[in-house]
Formats: sequence, structure tokens, C-alpha cells
Amino acid sequence: MSDEFYRLKRLPPYVFEEVNRMKARARAAGEDIIDFGMGNPDMPTPPHIVEKLVEAARNPRAHRYSMSRGVPGLRKALASYYSRRFGVDLNPETECIVTLGSKEGLANLAQAITAPGDAILVPNPSYPIHPFGFIISGANIRHFPFGPGGDFMAAVERATRHCVPKPVALVVNFPSNPTAMTADLDLYREIVAFARREGIFVISDLAYSEIYFDGVPPPSMLQIPGAKDVVIEFTSMSKTYNMPGWRIGFGAGSPRLIAALGRIKSYLDYGAFTPIQVAATAALNGPQDCVEEIRQMYKSRRDVLIKGLEQANWNVPSPAASMFAWAPIPDRYAHLGSVEFSKLLLREAKVAVSPGIGFGEYGDSHVRIGLVENEQRIRQACRSIKKLLGSPSNQPDTVEPTALAG
Repeated sequence: MSDEFYRLKRLPPYVFEEVNRMKARARAAGEDIIDFGMGNPDMPTPPHIVEKLVEAARNPRAHRYSMSRGVPGLRKALASYYSRRFGVDLNPETECIVTLGSKEGLANLAQAITAPGDAILVPNPSYPIHPFGFIISGANIRHFPFGPGGDFMAAVERATRHCVPKPVALVVNFPSNPTAMTADLDLYREIVAFARREGIFVISDLAYSEIYFDGVPPPSMLQIPGAKDVVIEFTSMSKTYNMPGWRIGFGAGSPRLIAALGRIKSYLDYGAFTPIQVAATAALNGPQDCVEEIRQMYKSRRDVLIKGLEQANWNVPSPAASMFAWAPIPDRYAHLGSVEFSKLLLREAKVAVSPGIGFGEYGDSHVRIGLVENEQRIRQACRSIKKLLGSPSNQPDTVEPTALAG
């Protein structure tokens, strides 16, 4: 009997694990590690949302099974959000669904719409669930390299021409995790036209729609006429309202794709705990001052980080959106690759980041830095990084990958 199961064989070793083990050992030894590695919001959920959860949880009727598609009030709240934010009209019954975070929605949609051997177009680098949700479902991934400065449509069209069989779907993620790239309605218009012409679906991950810094709110692909024929868009409460552990997200758009996801979910779950859904409804329908406060917090952290790294002679592009900086490895350390450079930062500067290769092979020249520590800690990290990068003992001729093993 084989020690490995079929689906697990298709999953590579978790690339972050080596850095995570080093981080755990350092903390066990009492070292203070400043952790920019995981995109895990560090601030509490706004009090009025927590209070609504508590209120709803006190009602014994809310302790029963919920609905896998989400309670009607929450689906209506999502439709109202799309109407006021994007000017998009959604039918809460056929064009909205509640998920256990956007990650669950993406993974279960993959199960619903793909079969072994189907091809899916995914940009590289990308958030791991984008390719691996489909890999788990048995599909084949057709990666196309796309990063800052790239031509998205040219890359998509080239990948489609060389894809056999014809792709079933294209994954799109703006603002992007990990690259923080953004898109405008002109690009979305091209994507929708391409998908309709080629007869493929588009899966848009819009989880960072409210984390933007330069005055231009990211649009929704559903704003494009005809998009609902081919597009499903996933959003999340995690970043917008500091609710990562609550596990509430949404799918919106194509009735056909919403129905497919709903059918799969009906076999797998009864939906999130009803009080959580009631609290999420209060978040969407209630005062939005907290969203602006969260946005400004990330903007302030971004500015401190980018300025501090510049003073450390590490020039990192300032992200226009998302909660990440996509940082090119300094030229003199480029030969190390992202895993070894991340280990160097952890070992010498006590700063944890995510190796870019964890988001695909085309990310190996970068590391991802999450804005998940307060400004004081960010300044402390930048000082440590400046000391590391300026130290003669850490110059290229004295730092080799083999020296950092373990």
C-alpha cells in the first residue's frame, strides 16, 4: 500500500516550512522576531461588530444549523455593498453566496467546475490557493509569468494559444497578493471581452478591494457590461474589517457559477455560525468609519516601511493597495534566492518575511513583506535590516546559500 495519497502527491512541499521552523526555534530560544511573514491582521475587530456577535450568540435559536449559501440578510447586505461601492446590481438569491472565507470559496469552486485534466490559467507569482485549489481538484495549471511592468493581456493570450486542452477558466487577482499590483476598468473590459470570445470563465479575487492608499478605489470586474455571464468575484471580510479568524467571505456574479458553488457547498457545510453571519451583516450595513481607519493604518505603516527600507539602502516599490510590499531582493544578494535571503533576514536581523518562491517560481527574485506589525516594530525592523545590509560580514562574497542551511 502506497504511503502517499493521489491528491497529496500533486502538492509540493510547503516552501514556507523551512523558514517557519527557523522562526519557531528562534522564538523558543527567547529571541524577539518581528514577523512580516503572514498576511494576518494584528488589530482587533471593531467593537460594534463584536457586540453584534455577542448579542446574536445569546439567542438560542441561533445555535442551530445555518444555511450553506448564507443567511438571506447577509446576502442582501452583500448586494447593497456592491450597489453603493461599485454601482453593480446583484440578485441576492442567484448572484450572491456566503463562503467560509474567500479561500474556501475558491477551493470549492474548483471542485465544482473542473475535472481531472482540465486546464486553468493562473498568473505566476500568485496567492497559493489560486493554483493549488485547482490542482487539488485534479486540474492542470497553465502558469503565465506576470509581475510589475508586465502586459497582462499579452501574457494571457499567449498562454491561451499554447494551452491544450483549451482552458476552462482564468484566475485574476487585483489588488494582487503578493505583488500588490492593481487594475483599472480598461483592463477588466479587455479581460471580459477575451473571456466571452474564448468561452472561458474568469475567477476574480477582490479580497483587497478596500485596502488602497492613493485615492483610487479598486474597481470590480462586475462593473463591466456582460461580466456576469462569465465572471465570479470573491471578496472577504478578513482585511476590510479585521475579521480574519471569523472566516466570512463571498462570491458574487455569474448565476451559473454561484449555483455550481452552492451545490458543492450544500454537500460540505451548513454555513458559518449564524451569529457570525449576523455580525457580518451589521458590519456591511453599519457605519463604515472603521474601514477608513483600517485603511489609513495600513497606509501609515506602508509609508514607515518604505521610508525605513530606503534609509537601509533597500529600494522597495511603494504598494498602491493591499497589505503587502513586494520587495526585490537587493542586487548583491540576488544569487541567494528568496528562501536563503529570507533565512538571512531572520537569522541576522530577526525579521521574518515570506520567500517569493512560495508564490511561484517567477517570484524567487522577491520577498513579500506584510504590513502586520505596528509602526514602532516596523522602524525597529528597518534599523536591523540596515545594520545587516551594511555589515561587511554579510556582503556577497561572504554569504553563500550553503552557509545558511538549517
